[in-house]
Amino acid sequence: MPIEYSDFQKRLVLIAGPCVIESEEHVHRMAQGIRAAVGDFVFKASFDKANRTSAGAYRGPGLEEGLRILEGVKAEGFPILTDIHEASQAEAAARVADILQIPAFLCRQTDLLVAAGQTGRIVNIKKGQFVAPHDIHRAAEKVASTGNNQVVLTERGSNFGYNNLVVDMRGLKIMGNAGWPVVFDATHSVQLPGAAGVTSGGQPEFIGPLARAAVAVGIDGVFVEVHDDPAKALSDGANALKLSALAGFWKELLAIDGLVRKQAR
Repeated sequence: MPIEYSDFQKRLVLIAGPCVIESEEHVHRMAQGIRAAVGDFVFKASFDKANRTSAGAYRGPGLEEGLRILEGVKAEGFPILTDIHEASQAEAAARVADILQIPAFLCRQTDLLVAAGQTGRIVNIKKGQFVAPHDIHRAAEKVASTGNNQVVLTERGSNFGYNNLVVDMRGLKIMGNAGWPVVFDATHSVQLPGAAGVTSGGQPEFIGPLARAAVAVGIDGVFVEVHDDPAKALSDGANALKLSALAGFWKELLAIDGLVRKQAR
């Protein structure tokens, strides 16, 4: 089922998938497994992880091969989200992806935001860990300056001392007050950046509690990195949700979302 920008106003949108493309077989298996667990969703996977903690860490298959693999997933009826790190990648990625994602570390890069906006695709901006919730709308305005108003803002936690993040639930409401749909990234918010030495650590036991709290605030979507075997994931496994837990996780969130939307009428 295709994803439309208006869907973020109509229902709680789920964005889910592995952090990075590990293999063609794996992304197809994950896409089918997630669909079986939750139904309609946006499939997320990166063709390149350009901000890994260690220079020797796995980054992905790269732009050309990664987009070829994602195009095959799209052909099976899955809407696609992938991130871009350079303005030069925007046009090529937009030929496959329904949503272009701006990584948190790059959320103030004007040329990147403008290039993404010029594609006409939905643009999901991850709020940098260093950006206040009342400031991230300025990044959205850079995209909108191209005439493309299809912008989504995603909260993924804020720096809290060294190797730790904290989520200020007030920020979700503040971000929403700017008029853009808000998504909560439930898995990166429990990441412990660089805490495992050459990789980041995580506290996946808090994925559910934080996601439930965020949905109760009243948001438009949930982003969650999902893996069938997080311990063996090639990137961000320490803060990924196990595929077998996804169905129950999403059922709980939909129930909370239903109550919130009913009260808002």
